[in-house]
Amino acid sequence: MTTLTPAFFAQFDQDRLTAADQAHYMHGYHVFDEHREQGALNIAAAEGAYIYDTAGNRYLDAVGGMWCTNIGLGREEMAQAIADQVRQLAYSNPFSDMANVTAIELCEKLASLAPGDLDHVFLTTGGSTAVDTAYRLIQFYQNSRGKPAKKHVIARHGAYHGSTYLTMSIGNKAADRAPEFDFLRDKIHHVSCPHPYRAPEGMSEADFLDFLVAEFEDKILSLGAERVAAFFAEPIMGSGGVIIPPRGYHKRMWEVCQLHDVLYVSDEVVTSFGRLGKFFASEELFGVQPDIITTAKGLTSGYLPLGACIFSERIWQVIGEPGKGRCFTHGFTYSGHPVSCASALKNIEIIERENLLAHVEDVGAYLEQRLQTLAGLPLVGDVRCQRLMACVEFVADKRSKALFPEALNIGEKIHRRAQAKGLLVRPIVHLNVMSPALTITHAQVDEIVETLRSCILETAAELQRSGQYAGH
Repeated sequence: MTTLTPAFFAQFDQDRLTAADQAHYMHGYHVFDEHREQGALNIAAAEGAYIYDTAGNRYLDAVGGMWCTNIGLGREEMAQAIADQVRQLAYSNPFSDMANVTAIELCEKLASLAPGDLDHVFLTTGGSTAVDTAYRLIQFYQNSRGKPAKKHVIARHGAYHGSTYLTMSIGNKAADRAPEFDFLRDKIHHVSCPHPYRAPEGMSEADFLDFLVAEFEDKILSLGAERVAAFFAEPIMGSGGVIIPPRGYHKRMWEVCQLHDVLYVSDEVVTSFGRLGKFFASEELFGVQPDIITTAKGLTSGYLPLGACIFSERIWQVIGEPGKGRCFTHGFTYSGHPVSCASALKNIEIIERENLLAHVEDVGAYLEQRLQTLAGLPLVGDVRCQRLMACVEFVADKRSKALFPEALNIGEKIHRRAQAKGLLVRPIVHLNVMSPALTITHAQVDEIVETLRSCILETAAELQRSGQYAGH
């Protein structure tokens, strides 16, 4: 681990780095005016659940990087596993008739962890490419079984499934739909977001569930079941705002899929590898046996890029039917990269050895309990949390659930105050989202909640003084 002394941080020329960043580095989700005026928070080091900027300021990273630093950062044994693999085999061609030992071992391990007959693994470079692969696999499967018309897919409004052209089109988060971008619209359809807090006024959760299921089946029937190939769903919608669906939602949507020969794709890029206290959440928490699971992020705890598309024996038997001479002409140069696979194997070993799933059950329940103490504060409309996925939604009026004007950027206002106090949360317009490392402690949960509490109260007071918040 790097020694985080004043001498370490003194090496960084902060003005030069900021100027170089602004001049040359285009970030993901780059906000041009803001970056031009304010620059970025330049990170120099990390240890456990904390990260440090170039000035040596420490922040409790309640975002977990990007939903991914599950085992915590700066682990020496992970660095050693990566270094050992680099020395042994830094790269190997992943195509056709070549395989590397580490990728084989990882695929075997993933098959053992995945539910049911999800025994086959296509390794990718991250979550977006895992979902992209799932879509192509579905096309290949439907053509292989003689159903070339069965290509339409259904996802949900407010969903996030990746940032490639295809996966951003499958997802449908309003904030991601920049008007300067184009999106695929042919054969991609969306149904309602299963957001209980935003259900139609006067509708019970049970009635809302019935509405969602009926809407989904109606969509399949209106398109024609013979034309609908798959349904894409995150167990809990992550970037869409930690949307926890009504109880029984996934099981009933899965039953509709079964009835109409529609593949169920569970996008577990965020929810897998411990974030909800399980390696995979679909079957254990939501009672669903998917046909395909996509995963990434916590697969390596962010140490190296890697994703996976894990699929069923039923799909494998169709696409690999003997004597057909088929070739799955899809792959990436860095699929099954041996160093990334080594980091995944070490990551899984650490999760199992340190019993982090049980720890998440404990500390996650504590986070759920403590965050609910914020529900009565001004600005707070909804608090939702399941284990280590959490969100606070801010509203201008608690009774009507009316939002602040988007230009106010209420989530960013609160995030900026938190950052100044040494806490990082993720602002998404009206939301603050959290997904801390699985290793987080009860004391760190208290730090998150109390810091957020003070920032919410200070922001509410500021908005009241300026006449932008009526206080109800």
